[in-house]
Formats: sequence, structure tokens, C-alpha cells
Amino acid sequence: MSDIDRNPGQLVRPLIRVRQYRQFTDEPLAEREVAAIVDAARWSGSSRNSQPWRFIVIRDRATILRIHEAGMPQTRSLATALTAIAIVVPSDAEDAESYAYDEGRAAERMLIAASFLRVGAGIAWLLPSVQPLAAELLGLPDGWLCRTIVVVGHPTEEARAPKLGAEKARLPRTETVFEERWPEG
Repeated sequence: MSDIDRNPGQLVRPLIRVRQYRQFTDEPLAEREVAAIVDAARWSGSSRNSQPWRFIVIRDRATILRIHEAGMPQTRSLATALTAIAIVVPSDAEDAESYAYDEGRAAERMLIAASFLRVGAGIAWLLPSVQPLAAELLGLPDGWLCRTIVVVGHPTEEARAPKLGAEKARLPRTETVFEERWPEG
């Protein structure tokens, strides 16, 4: 049976099953798992193939915890993280929207890669007030910033437990997908 003969919904199911995790065990990921996750992001598409990002793999717990404490609640996933991957992009205001878009694509790729590896990942967002501390801790040169950190690891059982029932996990399709134009009324 060819892929065309298969149910399209089944083919994309692995993507639909990707979720974020915010609690991790104390079992570290294997180096090759971290490398595969970073490579998935590195190979992500970018505007004009500019590849504006740089990735910093952080394993130092003191660094991770300082960013976690400074950025709460947006950085709660760093609390139990053994490995985090900072996405660093130019701070150039002229291309800021393009960089933010490319950064989001790379982050989502890391979540997908982690899911394919049967481990977990979550996104920590750094507000502008936390970005200078992250830049200092990560040794960023002038002209670069970090606002997204992807946490990777083995999720705890509590983290794996469903948070919402299937009926609440996503808005119904009828409320989010329209044909041709926005519905009247």
C-alpha cells in the first residue's frame, strides 16, 4: 500500500501528538539525542535561507536555574531541566519579524524532533527584562539576543499525564478552520 492510499490523518498523526513538557526527570539525554535535536533545528527553513540562528546547548545547572528564577513564570520548564538549548538570533530591529519567525520554526522543529526520539521538550520564553541576564550568562556578543530556550529531557510521569480531556485540548475544527472566507455573523 502506498502512502497515497493510506489515511492522510494517520500520516500526520505524529505531528498532532507533539506536545510540550515542563517537568523532567534527573536522567540526562544521550549526547547523540541532543545532537539530533539541534541538527533538526539547524536544518529548519529560514527566510531567504539566512539561517540567522545560533544554538547554545546549556547543561550547567547553575546557569539554567538563574535563567529559570529570573524569568518565572515563562521559564518554569527550566526548573528541572538538565539540558536546555538557547536559540540566539541577531537583535537587528530591521529584520526582527523575520528572525522571530525563523526562531519559532527552529523551536517547533526541536519539539518535533524530541517527540520522534520519544523524549520531551518545552519552550521557555524570555521576556525583554530577562534577556540581558541570559546574554551575560551565555556570553553573547553585542548584536545578539536570546528570547527562546528549548528544554529537552525525559518527562516525568506527571508531565506525561493528559492535562485536558480530548474535547478541550483544541477548539473544534468548526471554530478554527473556514472555507474561502471568514464566516458571516
